[in-house]
Amino acid sequence: MTETRPEDERPTRVAKTTMTSFEIVEALSERESAGVSELAREVGLAKGTVHKHLSTLHRLNYVVKDGDSYRLGLRFLGLGVGVRKRLPIYRRARGHLEHLAEATGEVANLMVPEHGYGAYVRTVSADKGYEPPFHEGERVHLHATAGGKAILAYLSADDRERVMETRGLPPLTENTITDRSALGTELQSIRDRRAAYDREEHTEGWRCVAAPITDPTDAAIGAVSICGSTERMTRRRTDADIPGIIGSAASSIENKLFSR
Repeated sequence: MTETRPEDERPTRVAKTTMTSFEIVEALSERESAGVSELAREVGLAKGTVHKHLSTLHRLNYVVKDGDSYRLGLRFLGLGVGVRKRLPIYRRARGHLEHLAEATGEVANLMVPEHGYGAYVRTVSADKGYEPPFHEGERVHLHATAGGKAILAYLSADDRERVMETRGLPPLTENTITDRSALGTELQSIRDRRAAYDREEHTEGWRCVAAPITDPTDAAIGAVSICGSTERMTRRRTDADIPGIIGSAASSIENKLFSR
């Protein structure tokens, strides 16, 4: 089962060394490479401490050392691909994503909720030179994306409130919905039509349409979406042409998952 709730923000016991290692990993993930001094400044730790963690990660083959700099190793890629292959929703959805991208000429995506964010499990572009402003494995705020709003609309009231409390509603563009009341109205509209829209709310110049993937209790376990540039994703396409295609794909994925 996909985890829809954010993790506990106030754990009673944590392994501080593990947290430090992952702070360094996340800092490295934002760079091609970095030296010990740069990373120490970023995470606010002594250079000796950072060097010790990097040396351990290097010994375990999770980082690569190039001269005096470090970068993340491809072992992380292997772990991520392995995790994705074991997701039932991915196995059932991947063929539909290929079809959606080909049928629309745009970018088809599968998103699942995890720790109060939406994670892009798979993206497929009909045009290899047409890259979306996000990548596979990236996690994003649910309130600012079509897929995320489709998921939020089908969470329980308690889970939805927990997400908004822990993750907030940060403004990513001038179009992002940041008012709870306005977002509540939007989510009810999504439930009414079973379709969600991102009208340049996550990234300027990009629009998306999404449909929720729900379990037999009608709870969200994911969303499938189509994204494209504003020049290509016109209002007519997003409002009239694409929702039906997206909805059909989501229903087919649900049928494969739950034999409805």
